[in-house]
Amino acid sequence: EVPMIELPLGATEDRVCGTIDIEKALHEGTKSFEPGLLAKANRGILYVDEINLLDDHLVDVLLDSAASGWNTVEREGISLRHPARFVLVGSGNPEEGELRPQLLDRFGLHAEIRTERDPVSRVNVVLERTAFDKDPLKYLSENAEQLAALKTKISHARDRLGKVSMPQEIMKGIATVCSRLNIDGIRGDIVANRAAKAYAAYHDRTSVTSADVKAVITLCLRHRLRKDPLASIASGDQVLQIFNEVF
Repeated sequence: EVPMIELPLGATEDRVCGTIDIEKALHEGTKSFEPGLLAKANRGILYVDEINLLDDHLVDVLLDSAASGWNTVEREGISLRHPARFVLVGSGNPEEGELRPQLLDRFGLHAEIRTERDPVSRVNVVLERTAFDKDPLKYLSENAEQLAALKTKISHARDRLGKVSMPQEIMKGIATVCSRLNIDGIRGDIVANRAAKAYAAYHDRTSVTSADVKAVITLCLRHRLRKDPLASIASGDQVLQIFNEVF
């Protein structure tokens, strides 16, 4: 099972990074470490709700760990280092505050959640939620087969991922899209290549197609565009427009 750890907004740096027992270190000469949330999330998922409201010093900690894959704890001249490789998942309302560009760039994928406008879909959501609230265990039991099938499909896609090939012309197309969008660095290129391969593996394909790229490229690049207050087109639409011109 992959651990999923939630980082609350009010968490202290010690709770996030972990603490060293200074007294034990001085008297016994041993490093006694109390793991923090980063250690618990190693090889798992770290989830932050309202991540755009996270304190700056904790954002710096996440940036350092995301860049190096390690967390370093230093107290009173004593230093300890442990692996901190995790998938960072964040959610938030951009109207309540913007996410720092350095952290935003670290997210591989960016999904924009909009309110459902279709009346039929809204009714279905209400019915599903009502059924869950009435009897959560029964609801989970009724949907267990569907969830198990999804879990199996994801597991098979993971096994297949290493066998998926990326044609040179597809890679060149992704690079061209990123270049024409004036995206800084190559993280967008790397993420788009990886996401397209994962999407192909999920759909039981052994070679990436332009359709795979189209399905993921907006998620990969939307948040990397330079904001233009005078722009008349949404960032996601802009990515798709350039994609259609290139591919």
